[in-house]
Amino acid sequence: MVTFIVSIVLLVLGYWLYSKLIERVIGVNPNRITPAVAHPDGVDYVPMKPWRIFLIQFLNIAGVGPIIGAVMGAQFGTASFLWIVFGCILAGAVHDFIAGFISIREDGASLPEIHGKYLGNGMKQFMRGFTVVLMILVGVVFVNTPAKLLTGDPFVPGFLAGVDSQVVLYGWIVIIFVYYLMATLLPIDKVIGKIYPVFGILLLAMAVAIVVAFVVHGVDIPEVWEGLSNHHPQAETNPIFPMMFISIACGAISGFHATQSPLMARCMINEKQARPIFYGAMIAEGVVALIWAAAAAYFFYGGDASLYHGEKDAGMVKLIASTWFPTAITFVTLLGVVSAAVTSGDTALRSARLIVADFMHIDQKPIGKRLLVALPVFAITAGLLVFSIADNDGFQVIWRYFSWANQVLAMVTLWAVTVFLSKLHPGKGWYWLTLVPALFMTMVTSSFLMVAPGVGLGEVLPRTLGYCLAAAFTLALGVLFFVRKGKKDNGIETIEDAK
Repeated sequence: MVTFIVSIVLLVLGYWLYSKLIERVIGVNPNRITPAVAHPDGVDYVPMKPWRIFLIQFLNIAGVGPIIGAVMGAQFGTASFLWIVFGCILAGAVHDFIAGFISIREDGASLPEIHGKYLGNGMKQFMRGFTVVLMILVGVVFVNTPAKLLTGDPFVPGFLAGVDSQVVLYGWIVIIFVYYLMATLLPIDKVIGKIYPVFGILLLAMAVAIVVAFVVHGVDIPEVWEGLSNHHPQAETNPIFPMMFISIACGAISGFHATQSPLMARCMINEKQARPIFYGAMIAEGVVALIWAAAAAYFFYGGDASLYHGEKDAGMVKLIASTWFPTAITFVTLLGVVSAAVTSGDTALRSARLIVADFMHIDQKPIGKRLLVALPVFAITAGLLVFSIADNDGFQVIWRYFSWANQVLAMVTLWAVTVFLSKLHPGKGWYWLTLVPALFMTMVTSSFLMVAPGVGLGEVLPRTLGYCLAAAFTLALGVLFFVRKGKKDNGIETIEDAK
């Protein structure tokens, strides 16, 4: 329990101390007019109260990542606690904060447009397609997961007990899909702005309930000094590096988060809101992820390992809830997981609509034009969703590539914000704040392609050679950054000049 308490304290201190440093470095200006104030359109640029924006951002970025992702990551041992804490403070929250701030300054620009500004037009064109594909994969994952949870106990009512489970599953998929379409098309304050705060409070309350269970049941959470060895059941083929850093993702750093930040950048009425909303929401997600990782570790290799019988993903969530809580609280806990998934899937598809509309210059105020952009996105999502259900391994394939693509997006965004910092403060070295995480995530994502089983070259390359190739690629990008920085350092002092 000591490791868990210290980890929570470190996350809180990270917000109060490190985020203020980042705020000073990027030059937040409370007197500058934000896009929501400059030109509200009643659809996407809608001024909202900061507490509401915080809860929406928290739900947008959370999904099932800090729950199921953290549970999957906990299989690797107490090293997962360290990654959640330090990854969140030094990489994930910084990534979200600076990307969101740039979007505010760039009139609510979507993420690929930010990539293009700082990494070049070629990267912008590539990331437009890459990011839309990732948003569609998120939509598939976050329709599939809640639909499957709702199909099982304790959600199936008595009158559906005799109905084929596949019929019930497809029924939930249709319901969730219809909701997604509404949330994608309607003004952000009409659906998302009204229900997200409720679900946000539910997700936080669920995490608090687990902490209470730790105390009431005297849960003996593993400590880091007991060893950082790999506890994964297939440890030989799943090394901690890079597999754990891909599995946990949203609980420490996630490229998906930066796709969501522009949604909220278009709703803020003051730049001072950026630190608590962007950095603060990531810290809140880190706390949630740490709680679920600690709970899962207790069952995987802690005091109650005897109760674990190979449950995975959502099955572990059910095991944790049913072991510690009465039926009513178990129901609410699982409902919180469902709401977390649903409230990321809808904003993922909304982000896809905005990204496509931005690069095709399609006005999104008329609902007909919103529908014109959204329908092809939903058609592709539906096709992949059918594949994920019809093929026994379909969902695992989609999840695997979703996870990797998510971290690739984080890596690219870190490189973009590193260039931004190098131009904002030429000759001062503040870019190291994001350069180190950018290099680290480059090594993580390239290693995954080289050593992970069933992905890329992982099945054919010796692991040592795979790591060496990943290191060479990472070093090459680092060298390229410094070479280009030396050539293009043109004395830009402010982000306004960078425009």
